Amino acid sequence: MAINFFEEGINAKLKQRRQIKQWVKEIAAEKGFRIHSLNYVFCSDDYLYDINRAYLKHDTYTDIITFDQSEQEGTLEGDVFISVDRVSDNANKQAEPYGTELLRVIVHGLLHLCGYKDKTAADKQRMRTEEDKALARYSNLTVPRGTPKNQNQT
Repeated sequence: MAINFFEEGINAKLKQRRQIKQWVKEIAAEKGFRIHSLNYVFCSDDYLYDINRAYLKHDTYTDIITFDQSEQEGTLEGDVFISVDRVSDNANKQAEPYGTELLRVIVHGLLHLCGYKDKTAADKQRMRTEEDKALARYSNLTVPRGTPKNQNQT
């Protein structure tokens, strides 16, 4: 079981990688999946835009693209491309810390691999609810006893 983080010409400022891997594994297990191989590729807007055009035929910028490579039921295998430019912009627009928004997008990709969709309003709400539950779980994982949650950084 491997969870890998790659950076394509950028610095994702991803801290606590070991804890994030554990968190992702726990969320997958909670959803009934085992991770075989999961690659997170952090990149620029332009890098992800090129992927979006080439593979999905979409002429738009996006924060995430998830490619499901799974071959066995109950086993996750995939590549998740994340634009740190979009994550940063979205964090600013939503007045969220960059680290929180990055975690949200990381779990968003995992949830797609677990079968969650986000095309309809109802699907988007369900996805957001699952993201929020996962973020709360991460907060509980990383906050040392006696430390206020608002002082925790990713």
